[in-house]
Amino acid sequence: MKVLRKRLITVLTINDGVLFRTRDFIPDYRYTINFVDSWSVDEIIILDITRGKDNSKEKFYKVVEDFSANCFVPLSVGGGVTSLDDFSKLLNIGADKIVINTEAYENPELITQAAEKYGSQCVVVSIDAKITENDIYKVFTNFGSKMRSLEPQSWAKKAQDYGAGEIMITSIDKDGTLEGYDNKLNSLISNVVTIPVLVSGGAGKWQDFVDGIKIGKGSAVCTTNIYHFTESSILNAKKYMKNKNIEVRI
Repeated sequence: MKVLRKRLITVLTINDGVLFRTRDFIPDYRYTINFVDSWSVDEIIILDITRGKDNSKEKFYKVVEDFSANCFVPLSVGGGVTSLDDFSKLLNIGADKIVINTEAYENPELITQAAEKYGSQCVVVSIDAKITENDIYKVFTNFGSKMRSLEPQSWAKKAQDYGAGEIMITSIDKDGTLEGYDNKLNSLISNVVTIPVLVSGGAGKWQDFVDGIKIGKGSAVCTTNIYHFTESSILNAKKYMKNKNIEVRI
């Protein structure tokens, strides 16, 4: 039986048309894509995190178009996707998959409609989750500002039933900490769905990638850590993973 390779995915967040990063990083998305494409990343996810600015969507479309023209790995795109028209526009300018979060929760029929029109492989449902009272995880939408009634594992199962092809799970508690993924959360999701699970939020060292797969049971591990974009870092991370008996593409 063929062993499915695990994926290492770079996540880039775009704010008003430029890469949103701090700590001495050059805010130029074209600069970044040249770096990422030179190495061994398996996929790129671009997320628009712009809030309430005029023409931000058109700026984001330009980012996606420029990325896709120079990108030779699968490209997933999300942020503000609310309709099949948004799916169509992004797929037409180079996206391979579309990531949906808030709209998926509020209008889950969009998952089904998109899966029927474009194929479930194009639909990635992103779930942001946080620990609440009594150590119970809850789904949060609207940039993590709105707590929902469902627990993330319940929503993940529903999203799969609606037609999602992948689940991207992000721990709000761990995001940006560089302390490692929330693998309790990740395994909760992986245990209830049969589609690939992308784990995100908290990776700071290579062992975190290993733990995200072995403990969190992820099909892919995501990093937004800019220090994972430096020369040879992605390749070295994958060599480390391979040495830990994880099947990856080198």
